Amino acid sequence: MENLNLTTKILVYTFEEATESIKKLIIEAKVAAEKAYAPYSGFHVGAAVLLSNGKIVTGNNQENAAYPSGLCAERVAIFYANAQYPEASVEAIAVAACHDGAFTANPCSPCGGCRQVLLETENRHNSPMRVILYGENKIYELKSAKALLPVGFGKESLDD
Repeated sequence: MENLNLTTKILVYTFEEATESIKKLIIEAKVAAEKAYAPYSGFHVGAAVLLSNGKIVTGNNQENAAYPSGLCAERVAIFYANAQYPEASVEAIAVAACHDGAFTANPCSPCGGCRQVLLETENRHNSPMRVILYGENKIYELKSAKALLPVGFGKESLDD
């Protein structure tokens, strides 16, 4: 028997400490969050994706009375990016959430399904994507989607 120890490194900083490119991505995610369709939960999430071709694509959560027919912001943005720019890898994704007209104080982390999609997209392009999770009080930055899902299910899992 052996132990497998996993460590996730998260860079923590404030919006003021962010680079200009990260600030721009966060602002795009916040604008997208404000446009989300979330009449049931009232929890508005926006995502902004920076592609290797320099384009920024955004998405937001889309709820539906027939749960779980809605879709999370991260998946909306990633699926749109992959459909419109299949040759471009994702360099970074920023996620922001608001509730009752205010952005969350602490970073909002992607759900399990979104983590899997981020990992698949990273593997598809064989290129790590930075994951930037925005909160009014602090920002979390991870160097790769693998940090969110360290024991993920991927193509190699199907070959075993």
